[in-house]
Amino acid sequence: MHSQTAEKAYMEELLHYVWKHKMLPLGTLTTTDGRQVEVIDPGLHNRNAGPDFFNAKVRIGGTLWVGNVELHTASSHWYQHGHDRDARYNNVVLHVVSEADADVLTEDRHYLPQLVLQVPQQVKEHYEELLHADRYPPCYRIIPSLTALVRHSWMAALQTERLEQKTQAISRRAEQSQGSWEDAYFQTLARNFGFGINSEAFELWAQSIPLSAVGKHRDDLFQVEAIFMGQAGLLEPGSVPDRYREAALADGYLTRLRNEYLYLQHKFQLQPIDHKQWRFLRLRPQNFPYIRIAQLATLYYERRTSLSSLLDCRTVDELRTLLSTHVTPYWETHYLFGPESARSSKHLSQASADLLIINTAIPMLFAVGRHRQKEELCDRSFDLLEQMKPERNHIVTMWAECGLQADNAGDTQALIQLKREYCDRRDCLRCRFGYEYLRAAR
Repeated sequence: MHSQTAEKAYMEELLHYVWKHKMLPLGTLTTTDGRQVEVIDPGLHNRNAGPDFFNAKVRIGGTLWVGNVELHTASSHWYQHGHDRDARYNNVVLHVVSEADADVLTEDRHYLPQLVLQVPQQVKEHYEELLHADRYPPCYRIIPSLTALVRHSWMAALQTERLEQKTQAISRRAEQSQGSWEDAYFQTLARNFGFGINSEAFELWAQSIPLSAVGKHRDDLFQVEAIFMGQAGLLEPGSVPDRYREAALADGYLTRLRNEYLYLQHKFQLQPIDHKQWRFLRLRPQNFPYIRIAQLATLYYERRTSLSSLLDCRTVDELRTLLSTHVTPYWETHYLFGPESARSSKHLSQASADLLIINTAIPMLFAVGRHRQKEELCDRSFDLLEQMKPERNHIVTMWAECGLQADNAGDTQALIQLKREYCDRRDCLRCRFGYEYLRAAR
């Protein structure tokens, strides 16, 4: 039963696609009662409640109709879905089906003309290839033959889509912070300081910090670090791995930080997150939460986490300077509390800074531009992405092997969006490359 339902949904989705892109069979189209049909405009695809396509233009038996179109694999689904009792479907001018197994009536008791439309066999076969291909991405064969216009236009759309998606996440953070875009920026920056593995923990940690309260102690780096480490739950003895716990308990710096935090915790009624949120497995020492939090504490202390400082940056070099950070002297010889290590300044690497620019600074500029309706900020976001070298990761490598090269960070962001939002979901019917693949089947 489940497989039959899935098959029906799959066929209806493909029928929608054929109608939307006018992949119509050659020859004359006629309704079930013999009237000739000319599709002038298939209409606007509606993904919400109501008819499938709005404002379509179709000529039926010589009469031009402008209205909505509904599609089903079988006519009887009109009644199964209750459209005969729904006034929203009274302005449907054409019912498109794969199988006409019933006449259909609207809620105001009008019979609808019906067009039987079959999905071309080659289109169906190519779509099944996309859904079940072993190689990734499934459309790899068509990539080398795509025109530069097709590639560039789709990549530009994907780049914008990715920035819009990140804007939604930033806007939610601002909304959850009572409209504070300063807080939203700090939370976004903190999340990306997790560099994937600890991103969720870092965002949760940032949300736990009342920046308005911490700001009263911003001129004292030791107090800032005490609050930051304390809110992370990393000043509790139980947060240190067993093999280092004895050394940590004898660590005077940990003791001083913890005493300072207990005072500030009482003063501001702070509630730390659970230290078990942090992940250390297969993590390089320079990515340990202790180091990243110490770097963030320095950035905050030096007032380089403010939104105004970000908005003042106009070049990639200015952003790199803004996000350049290091650790306090204690962390130059430690990766966690207790055992000492060889001295290292632990500056944020340029590669890490560039990831923060791509995933935090640029999306924040775009989000603020959208929020304040300042196109200059949005345009600057795109310009900055184009100025940066392409990212190096397995997704970019995969597309390069298919013949799709990235020239800059804007391209790599588009390719990441393409894989995650389309390829991984096998959502080929919404993909321009998928469209070209299916179009080639005709």
